[in-house]
Amino acid sequence: MIRPLIATTSRGPAGYLDTGSGPGEAALFIHGVGTGSSLWRGVIDLIGDERRCVAVDLPLHGRTPAASSYELGETADFVAAFCAALGLTGIDLVANDTGGAIAQIFAARHPELLRSFTLTNCDTIGNIPPKIFAPVVWLARARLLAPLQRAFLRDPRRARRLLYGPGVQRVEALPITLVKQWLAPLSGDRAREAERWMAAIRPRDLVAVEPKLAKLEVPTQLVWGTGDVFFRRSWAYRLKDSLPGAREVIEVPGARLFFPAERPADLAEPLLRFWKTL
Repeated sequence: MIRPLIATTSRGPAGYLDTGSGPGEAALFIHGVGTGSSLWRGVIDLIGDERRCVAVDLPLHGRTPAASSYELGETADFVAAFCAALGLTGIDLVANDTGGAIAQIFAARHPELLRSFTLTNCDTIGNIPPKIFAPVVWLARARLLAPLQRAFLRDPRRARRLLYGPGVQRVEALPITLVKQWLAPLSGDRAREAERWMAAIRPRDLVAVEPKLAKLEVPTQLVWGTGDVFFRRSWAYRLKDSLPGAREVIEVPGARLFFPAERPADLAEPLLRFWKTL
């Protein structure tokens, strides 16, 4: 059973979903900007009987409050504080979108905590932020994004089409309740905080750990949707070549950025198969 919980960490409260309890080994799921731990519910439903699953809400997402900084390196430290608070070890780390960049920084800094690493479509060195998303980051840095954020919450169907349409194959099938859940922490009075989050998406923290990533021997796989306009499959193969522990790229035909939510079985099956080889 998936339980929504709140952890007290050295970096403040952290909302999360958990299928188990207590310290020890677990699969840890990290989402990207504009979604939340609920991105992983479908995957966890399929694998939760096989492995304890923990999905954290990053700052300003889900039930986790705002942070003083949204720099990627700072957010990776938040993840480390969350793991320390729960006593997580032997982690099977799984990440998507901006969470993939955060996860790479976390993995580079704390390889001793990992049992395995799985990246789905995500930011990489050389593609952060991705070109199609860069205008959003520029608007945020110019402090012009917040008014748009507030407007989106007033029209969730339009927000679903414009914000999440490029990331799914069938946008009309994405539940409006889920869109509202993802957008609510980033809108209204918190729109300026969301603007700060977007403005903080820069390559420098990821580039800074590149030498450590080049030595990361944790068993790694890449499960990549081939229909993604943000992170083309060529980036998956570049990642594979740059991570010593990378074993293979598993292509998910036609899948887009948020396929873990839209097509959870296409991630659940490779995860279980991969973990059985460890």
